[in-house]
Amino acid sequence: MRVAVILPSRNEPTTIAAVTAAADTALGSGSAVIVNADSSDTPVTAQNFAATVTRAEKAPLTGLARGKGIQILAAARRPELADAEVVLIADTDTRDPDPVVYAALLDRVRAGAALAIADYPRHWDEANLTNHLARPLIAATTGHDVPQPLAGDLALTRGTLATALRAAEALPSALSVCVDGYGIDAFLLLVAVTVGPLASVRMDRPKQHAGSFLHLPAIYHQAVPVLLHLTAPRTPPPVPPGGDAIVYRVSSRTVEPARLKTMLTTLESLGQHSDGYDEHPWPRVVADAWCAVRSGIPPIEAARRLWPHYFRRVTDWLTSGQHATPRQRAGRLATAHARLHTAVLTAAGARR
Repeated sequence: MRVAVILPSRNEPTTIAAVTAAADTALGSGSAVIVNADSSDTPVTAQNFAATVTRAEKAPLTGLARGKGIQILAAARRPELADAEVVLIADTDTRDPDPVVYAALLDRVRAGAALAIADYPRHWDEANLTNHLARPLIAATTGHDVPQPLAGDLALTRGTLATALRAAEALPSALSVCVDGYGIDAFLLLVAVTVGPLASVRMDRPKQHAGSFLHLPAIYHQAVPVLLHLTAPRTPPPVPPGGDAIVYRVSSRTVEPARLKTMLTTLESLGQHSDGYDEHPWPRVVADAWCAVRSGIPPIEAARRLWPHYFRRVTDWLTSGQHATPRQRAGRLATAHARLHTAVLTAAGARR
Protein backbone atom coordinates (compact mmCIF):
# COMPACT_ATOMS: atom_id res chain seq x y z
CA MET A 1 0.00 0.00 0.00
CA ARG A 2 1.72 3.18 -1.18
CA VAL A 3 1.74 6.01 1.34
CA ALA A 4 2.32 9.75 0.93
CA VAL A 5 3.06 12.43 3.49
CA ILE A 6 2.15 16.11 3.26
CA LEU A 7 4.14 18.51 5.43
CA PRO A 8 2.76 22.06 5.19
CA SER A 9 5.29 24.56 6.49
CA ARG A 10 5.81 28.25 6.98
CA ASN A 11 9.02 29.50 8.64
CA GLU A 12 9.77 26.28 10.54
CA PRO A 13 13.51 25.81 9.91
CA THR A 14 14.21 24.45 13.41
CA THR A 15 11.55 21.73 13.41
CA ILE A 16 11.06 20.61 9.79
CA ALA A 17 13.94 18.11 9.82
CA ALA A 18 12.74 16.29 12.95
CA VAL A 19 9.17 16.08 11.65
CA THR A 20 10.39 14.81 8.28
CA ALA A 21 12.57 12.16 9.92
CA ALA A 22 9.75 11.05 12.25
CA ALA A 23 7.33 10.74 9.34
CA ASP A 24 9.90 8.74 7.37
CA THR A 25 10.36 6.37 10.32
CA ALA A 26 6.60 5.92 10.61
CA LEU A 27 6.32 4.97 6.95
CA GLY A 28 8.52 1.93 7.48
CA SER A 29 9.08 1.57 3.75
CA GLY A 30 10.82 3.28 0.89
CA SER A 31 7.68 2.97 -1.24
CA ALA A 32 6.47 6.39 -0.21
CA VAL A 33 6.80 10.08 -0.94
CA ILE A 34 7.08 13.04 1.43
CA VAL A 35 5.91 16.37 0.03
CA ASN A 36 6.95 19.55 1.79
CA ALA A 37 4.49 22.29 0.80
CA ASP A 38 6.27 25.44 1.88
CA SER A 39 5.29 29.11 1.98
CA SER A 40 8.15 30.43 4.08
CA ASP A 41 9.63 33.90 3.87
CA THR A 42 13.13 32.47 3.38
CA PRO A 43 14.42 29.26 1.74
CA VAL A 44 15.86 27.84 4.98
CA THR A 45 12.89 25.62 5.87
CA ALA A 46 12.87 24.05 2.40
CA GLN A 47 16.65 23.67 2.49
CA ASN A 48 16.50 21.84 5.82
CA PHE A 49 13.79 19.56 4.45
CA ALA A 50 15.93 18.77 1.41
CA ALA A 51 18.96 18.05 3.61
CA THR A 52 17.11 15.51 5.75
CA VAL A 53 18.07 11.94 4.87
CA THR A 54 15.03 9.71 4.28
CA ARG A 55 14.25 6.33 2.80
CA ALA A 56 11.14 7.77 1.17
CA GLU A 57 11.29 9.92 -1.92
CA LYS A 58 11.13 13.64 -1.15
CA ALA A 59 9.27 16.21 -3.22
CA PRO A 60 9.72 19.92 -2.40
CA LEU A 61 6.89 22.26 -3.27
CA THR A 62 8.00 25.84 -2.68
CA GLY A 63 6.91 29.39 -3.44
CA LEU A 64 3.32 28.78 -2.37
CA ALA A 65 1.05 31.58 -1.22
CA ARG A 66 0.51 31.83 2.50
CA GLY A 67 -2.27 29.62 3.87
CA LYS A 68 -2.29 26.16 5.43
CA GLY A 69 -5.13 25.05 3.20
CA ILE A 70 -3.40 26.35 0.09
CA GLN A 71 -0.34 24.29 0.99
CA ILE A 72 -2.22 21.06 1.75
CA LEU A 73 -4.48 21.24 -1.29
CA ALA A 74 -1.57 22.09 -3.59
CA ALA A 75 0.35 19.07 -2.32
CA ALA A 76 -2.73 16.85 -2.63
CA ARG A 77 -2.92 17.67 -6.34
CA ARG A 78 0.69 16.70 -7.03
CA PRO A 79 1.19 13.79 -9.44
CA GLU A 80 3.42 12.08 -6.86
CA LEU A 81 0.28 11.45 -4.77
CA ALA A 82 -1.79 10.01 -7.61
CA ASP A 83 -1.27 6.38 -6.56
CA ALA A 84 -1.01 6.88 -2.79
CA GLU A 85 -3.72 4.91 -0.99
CA VAL A 86 -3.09 6.55 2.39
CA VAL A 87 -1.95 10.12 3.02
CA LEU A 88 -0.46 11.40 6.29
CA ILE A 89 -0.59 15.13 7.06
CA ALA A 90 1.58 16.41 9.92
CA ASP A 91 2.21 19.79 11.50
CA THR A 92 5.76 20.95 10.97
CA ASP A 93 5.98 23.20 14.04
CA THR A 94 6.03 20.16 16.36
CA ARG A 95 9.05 20.14 18.66
CA ASP A 96 8.74 16.50 19.74
CA PRO A 97 7.39 14.58 16.74
CA ASP A 98 6.63 10.96 17.60
CA PRO A 99 6.84 8.42 14.76
CA VAL A 100 4.72 6.04 16.85
CA VAL A 101 1.79 8.47 16.64
CA TYR A 102 2.22 8.92 12.88
CA ALA A 103 2.40 5.14 12.41
CA ALA A 104 -0.73 4.64 14.51
CA LEU A 105 -2.65 7.15 12.37
CA LEU A 106 -1.63 5.29 9.23
CA ASP A 107 -2.56 1.93 10.76
CA ARG A 108 -6.07 3.13 11.67
CA VAL A 109 -6.69 4.20 8.08
CA ARG A 110 -5.29 0.94 6.74
CA ALA A 111 -7.75 -0.80 9.08
CA GLY A 112 -10.73 0.95 7.51
CA ALA A 113 -11.08 4.50 8.84
CA ALA A 114 -11.77 7.23 6.29
CA LEU A 115 -9.75 9.56 8.49
CA ALA A 116 -7.72 9.09 11.67
CA ILE A 117 -6.74 12.07 13.78
CA ALA A 118 -4.50 12.61 16.79
CA ASP A 119 -6.09 13.05 20.23
CA TYR A 120 -3.69 14.71 22.61
CA PRO A 121 -4.54 16.46 25.90
CA ARG A 122 -4.39 20.24 25.73
CA HIS A 123 -3.26 22.71 28.36
CA TRP A 124 -6.23 24.42 29.98
CA ASP A 125 -5.39 27.84 28.52
CA GLU A 126 -5.09 26.49 24.96
CA ALA A 127 -7.45 24.88 22.44
CA ASN A 128 -10.14 27.50 23.00
CA LEU A 129 -11.72 27.11 19.58
CA THR A 130 -11.64 23.32 19.88
CA ASN A 131 -13.01 23.05 23.40
CA HIS A 132 -15.64 25.78 23.35
CA LEU A 133 -16.91 25.52 19.79
CA ALA A 134 -15.53 23.03 17.27
CA ARG A 135 -15.71 19.80 19.27
CA PRO A 136 -19.16 20.29 20.83
CA LEU A 137 -20.68 21.66 17.60
CA ILE A 138 -19.40 18.76 15.49
CA ALA A 139 -20.58 16.26 18.10
CA ALA A 140 -24.01 17.87 18.42
CA THR A 141 -24.67 18.05 14.69
CA THR A 142 -22.97 14.91 13.34
CA GLY A 143 -22.90 12.52 16.28
CA HIS A 144 -19.11 12.20 16.00
CA ASP A 145 -17.44 13.33 19.21
CA VAL A 146 -13.86 13.85 18.05
CA PRO A 147 -11.73 15.11 20.98
CA GLN A 148 -9.31 17.10 18.78
CA PRO A 149 -11.13 17.83 15.51
CA LEU A 150 -8.68 20.58 14.54
CA ALA A 151 -5.52 18.59 15.27
CA GLY A 152 -2.93 19.05 12.56
CA ASP A 153 -1.75 15.43 12.61
CA LEU A 154 -4.04 13.10 10.68
CA ALA A 155 -4.17 10.39 8.04
CA LEU A 156 -6.84 9.79 5.44
CA THR A 157 -7.59 7.56 2.50
CA ARG A 158 -6.95 8.65 -1.04
CA GLY A 159 -10.72 8.46 -1.56
CA THR A 160 -11.34 10.86 1.29
CA LEU A 161 -8.73 13.26 -0.04
CA ALA A 162 -10.22 13.06 -3.55
CA THR A 163 -13.66 13.83 -2.13
CA ALA A 164 -12.17 16.81 -0.29
CA LEU A 165 -10.56 18.12 -3.47
CA ARG A 166 -13.85 17.94 -5.33
CA ALA A 167 -15.70 19.58 -2.43
CA ALA A 168 -13.12 22.37 -2.28
CA GLU A 169 -13.64 23.15 -5.95
CA ALA A 170 -17.41 23.43 -5.40
CA LEU A 171 -17.20 25.89 -2.50
CA PRO A 172 -18.48 29.46 -2.83
CA SER A 173 -15.57 31.85 -3.22
CA ALA A 174 -15.94 33.36 0.26
CA LEU A 175 -15.70 29.92 1.88
CA SER A 176 -12.94 28.82 -0.47
CA VAL A 177 -10.79 31.56 1.03
CA CYS A 178 -11.48 30.14 4.50
CA VAL A 179 -10.52 26.61 3.45
CA ASP A 180 -7.33 28.00 1.89
CA GLY A 181 -6.36 29.07 5.40
CA TYR A 182 -7.01 27.67 8.86
CA GLY A 183 -10.40 26.33 7.82
CA ILE A 184 -8.72 23.35 6.16
CA ASP A 185 -8.66 21.23 9.34
CA ALA A 186 -12.41 21.46 9.95
CA PHE A 187 -13.02 21.01 6.24
CA LEU A 188 -11.09 17.74 5.95
CA LEU A 189 -12.73 16.27 9.04
CA LEU A 190 -16.27 17.19 8.02
CA VAL A 191 -15.75 15.90 4.49
CA ALA A 192 -14.46 12.63 5.95
CA VAL A 193 -17.67 12.30 8.00
CA THR A 194 -19.52 11.86 4.70
CA VAL A 195 -17.10 9.20 3.43
CA GLY A 196 -16.64 6.67 6.21
CA PRO A 197 -15.74 6.04 9.84
CA LEU A 198 -13.50 8.36 11.85
CA ALA A 199 -10.88 7.27 14.35
CA SER A 200 -8.95 9.08 17.07
CA VAL A 201 -5.45 8.05 18.13
CA ARG A 202 -4.94 8.83 21.79
CA MET A 203 -1.72 10.45 22.95
CA ASP A 204 -0.85 10.62 26.64
CA ARG A 205 0.92 13.97 26.72
CA PRO A 206 0.38 17.38 25.13
CA LYS A 207 2.07 18.04 21.82
CA GLN A 208 4.82 20.63 22.01
CA HIS A 209 4.25 23.09 19.23
CA ALA A 210 3.94 26.80 18.51
CA GLY A 211 1.13 28.53 20.37
CA SER A 212 -1.87 29.72 18.38
CA PHE A 213 -3.34 32.37 20.69
CA LEU A 214 -1.87 35.28 18.72
CA HIS A 215 -3.64 33.97 15.61
CA LEU A 216 -6.99 33.53 17.38
CA PRO A 217 -8.97 36.02 15.23
CA ALA A 218 -7.65 34.61 11.95
CA ILE A 219 -8.21 31.01 13.04
CA TYR A 220 -11.74 31.81 14.19
CA HIS A 221 -12.81 33.73 11.10
CA GLN A 222 -11.42 31.05 8.77
CA ALA A 223 -12.48 27.93 10.67
CA VAL A 224 -15.91 28.84 12.07
CA PRO A 225 -17.62 29.68 8.75
CA VAL A 226 -16.46 26.27 7.49
CA LEU A 227 -17.78 24.57 10.62
CA LEU A 228 -21.15 26.29 10.28
CA HIS A 229 -21.41 25.70 6.53
CA LEU A 230 -20.68 21.97 6.69
CA THR A 231 -22.66 21.18 9.85
CA ALA A 232 -25.77 23.21 8.96
CA PRO A 233 -27.20 20.57 6.58
CA ARG A 234 -26.81 17.84 9.18
CA THR A 235 -29.74 16.45 11.17
CA PRO A 236 -28.64 16.45 14.80
CA PRO A 237 -28.75 13.02 16.43
CA PRO A 238 -30.69 12.42 19.66
CA VAL A 239 -28.87 13.09 22.92
CA PRO A 240 -27.31 9.75 23.81
CA PRO A 241 -28.01 8.19 27.20
CA GLY A 242 -25.35 8.72 29.82
CA GLY A 243 -24.44 12.27 28.86
CA ASP A 244 -22.13 12.47 31.85
CA ALA A 245 -19.75 10.15 29.95
CA ILE A 246 -18.41 13.13 27.95
CA VAL A 247 -14.72 13.44 28.77
CA TYR A 248 -12.45 16.41 28.22
CA ARG A 249 -8.77 15.88 28.95
CA VAL A 250 -7.46 19.21 30.19
CA SER A 251 -3.79 19.25 31.10
CA SER A 252 -2.98 21.51 34.03
CA ARG A 253 -0.15 24.01 34.14
CA THR A 254 0.55 27.29 35.86
CA VAL A 255 0.13 30.33 33.67
CA GLU A 256 2.26 33.23 34.81
CA PRO A 257 0.16 36.24 35.88
CA ALA A 258 1.93 38.51 33.38
CA ARG A 259 1.19 36.14 30.51
CA LEU A 260 -2.43 35.74 31.54
CA LYS A 261 -2.80 39.51 31.79
CA THR A 262 -1.37 39.87 28.27
CA MET A 263 -3.85 37.30 26.95
CA LEU A 264 -6.80 39.07 28.58
CA THR A 265 -5.60 42.46 27.33
CA THR A 266 -5.36 41.02 23.83
CA LEU A 267 -8.94 39.78 24.07
CA GLU A 268 -10.12 43.17 25.30
CA SER A 269 -8.51 44.80 22.27
CA LEU A 270 -10.53 42.68 19.85
CA GLY A 271 -13.68 44.73 20.28
CA GLN A 272 -16.69 45.29 22.46
CA HIS A 273 -18.42 42.38 24.13
CA SER A 274 -21.85 41.68 22.71
CA ASP A 275 -24.99 43.18 24.18
CA GLY A 276 -27.38 40.74 25.75
CA TYR A 277 -24.63 38.32 26.72
CA ASP A 278 -26.47 37.24 29.85
CA GLU A 279 -29.76 36.84 27.97
CA HIS A 280 -28.13 34.63 25.33
CA PRO A 281 -25.41 32.74 27.20
CA TRP A 282 -22.86 30.36 25.83
CA PRO A 283 -23.36 27.84 24.26
CA ARG A 284 -26.89 28.75 23.20
CA VAL A 285 -25.51 31.45 20.88
CA VAL A 286 -23.57 28.75 19.02
CA ALA A 287 -26.82 26.89 18.35
CA ASP A 288 -28.38 30.18 17.24
CA ALA A 289 -25.54 30.71 14.72
CA TRP A 290 -25.89 27.16 13.42
CA CYS A 291 -29.66 27.58 13.08
CA ALA A 292 -29.18 30.95 11.32
CA VAL A 293 -27.09 29.27 8.62
CA ARG A 294 -29.77 26.60 8.23
CA SER A 295 -32.21 29.45 7.64
CA GLY A 296 -30.15 30.98 4.86
CA ILE A 297 -27.79 33.40 6.63
CA PRO A 298 -24.32 33.21 5.01
CA PRO A 299 -21.95 31.30 7.31
CA ILE A 300 -19.40 34.12 7.29
CA GLU A 301 -22.07 36.54 8.53
CA ALA A 302 -23.26 34.08 11.19
CA ALA A 303 -19.67 33.61 12.35
CA ARG A 304 -19.20 37.40 12.49
CA ARG A 305 -22.25 37.76 14.74
CA LEU A 306 -21.01 34.97 16.98
CA TRP A 307 -17.49 36.41 17.26
CA PRO A 308 -18.03 38.83 20.21
CA HIS A 309 -19.79 36.08 22.15
CA TYR A 310 -16.87 33.78 21.46
CA PHE A 311 -14.12 36.04 22.71
CA ARG A 312 -16.26 36.89 25.74
CA ARG A 313 -16.46 33.14 26.39
CA VAL A 314 -12.67 32.80 26.11
CA THR A 315 -12.22 35.81 28.43
CA ASP A 316 -14.52 34.26 31.02
CA TRP A 317 -12.77 30.92 30.70
CA LEU A 318 -9.28 32.33 31.22
CA THR A 319 -10.43 34.54 34.09
CA SER A 320 -12.19 31.78 36.03
CA GLY A 321 -10.01 28.90 34.89
CA GLN A 322 -6.91 30.16 36.65
CA HIS A 323 -8.61 29.40 39.97
CA ALA A 324 -10.19 26.07 38.98
CA THR A 325 -8.91 22.55 39.48
CA PRO A 326 -8.31 20.26 36.48
CA ARG A 327 -11.44 18.32 37.40
CA GLN A 328 -13.53 21.48 37.55
CA ARG A 329 -12.25 22.68 34.17
CA ALA A 330 -12.99 19.36 32.48
CA GLY A 331 -16.42 19.25 34.09
CA ARG A 332 -17.34 22.74 32.90
CA LEU A 333 -16.39 21.86 29.33
CA ALA A 334 -18.38 18.62 29.45
CA THR A 335 -21.43 20.47 30.79
CA ALA A 336 -21.28 23.08 28.03
CA HIS A 337 -20.80 20.27 25.49
CA ALA A 338 -24.03 18.58 26.61
CA ARG A 339 -25.92 21.89 26.74
CA LEU A 340 -24.97 22.68 23.17
CA HIS A 341 -26.39 19.38 21.97
CA THR A 342 -29.66 20.14 23.71
CA ALA A 343 -29.70 23.69 22.30
CA VAL A 344 -29.04 22.42 18.76
CA LEU A 345 -31.87 19.91 19.05
CA THR A 346 -34.18 22.61 20.36
CA ALA A 347 -33.22 25.05 17.61
CA ALA A 348 -33.60 22.41 14.92
CA GLY A 349 -37.00 21.37 16.26
CA ALA A 350 -38.23 24.95 16.38
CA ARG A 351 -37.45 25.39 12.66
CA ARG A 352 -39.27 22.30 11.43
